[in-house]
Amino acid sequence: MKTVALGEVATIDRRGVDPGSLPPQTAYLGLEHIERGGRIIGRGTVGEAELASTKFHFSERHVLFGKLRPNLGKVSRPDFDGVCSTDILPIRPGNNLDKDYLAHYLSQPSMVRFAASRTSGANLPRLSPAVLSQFPIPLPPLPEQRRIAAILDHADALRAKRRQVLAQLDSLTQSIFHDMFGDLKTNPHGYDLATVGDVSERVTDGEHKTPRRSASGFPLLSARNIRDGWIDFENTDFIDADEYAGLSRRIEPREGDLLISCSGTIGRVAQVRGRSRFAMVRSAALVRPGQAVDPTFLERTLASPALRSIMVSQANSSAQANLFQNQIRRLPVVVPPLGLQREFAGRACRVAALRATAASAFAADGELFASLQSRAFDGRL
Repeated sequence: MKTVALGEVATIDRRGVDPGSLPPQTAYLGLEHIERGGRIIGRGTVGEAELASTKFHFSERHVLFGKLRPNLGKVSRPDFDGVCSTDILPIRPGNNLDKDYLAHYLSQPSMVRFAASRTSGANLPRLSPAVLSQFPIPLPPLPEQRRIAAILDHADALRAKRRQVLAQLDSLTQSIFHDMFGDLKTNPHGYDLATVGDVSERVTDGEHKTPRRSASGFPLLSARNIRDGWIDFENTDFIDADEYAGLSRRIEPREGDLLISCSGTIGRVAQVRGRSRFAMVRSAALVRPGQAVDPTFLERTLASPALRSIMVSQANSSAQANLFQNQIRRLPVVVPPLGLQREFAGRACRVAALRATAASAFAADGELFASLQSRAFDGRL
């Protein structure tokens, strides 16, 4: 099987577009809309995002490659047209290269590591288009490319079903919350009303200056590390012990604290579980629940559609989409009896145990899929 440079069989299509010249409903993708591994988890519009700077055009014929922090493997296949952040490179395959084959090849773990090893920039590592165009790619005949892509698509569909189970378990916790406490907007049980500031020992955010990164040490979390209900410790930057000592004087997160994403995707909430030591930057906020509320109850309250909607609305009222400490403190919450909150926390904990089992199985599926990818591209499939 011959191997060629990517630039020989595909075009890195950096066609700049002025967002002001586009219809407001034009789809927009930023890196925050693409998960690790390439799944597109949402999209904005040119009008909603209030875009000002040049973006790249893409279509369903392109493979999108996240050049910022390529170790995240943000390689996706859109099924719609739109514009994207310039931190995403649209790749248009030529006549001898199948789009699906290319996406699978670039997203396999060995190529993600290869891309990460060829970046420049310490704090914000990026892969240049020129370097990407030189990536070696094995090029079997088109029918063989399509056969490989079809096998990998089928295997990936099995992983998607496991992902659906995880999503259903996530929605189960929200359903239990709604059954026990009702709609937070209407407060049908007449619980006491308060604000986040009233029921919290502390509300703050992370370091406002740019911390000095290091190759290893203490994790440095930002908004991108706060997922819905969990904290991503895999894809973090690091700071050394001296830098950590300085940052922890502002805030030292502890078990039971709640983290909120305050830029990018606004309003994701996760509870600190365990005793991991880490620092935070400005794009993440911390809420430390007081004695009147159970942390799991408050986590789910903040993650509810009603509160998420308020957070997004308040963030978008700023010149840039950011959620600030004072806005978080003023968020309205209901305060049921503490015993009822703890009953909910117990039920949520049981669902979390089921989710952990499903997540472990999903991780195993991922390892098997990675092995299958490796076999596919070295001629053993």
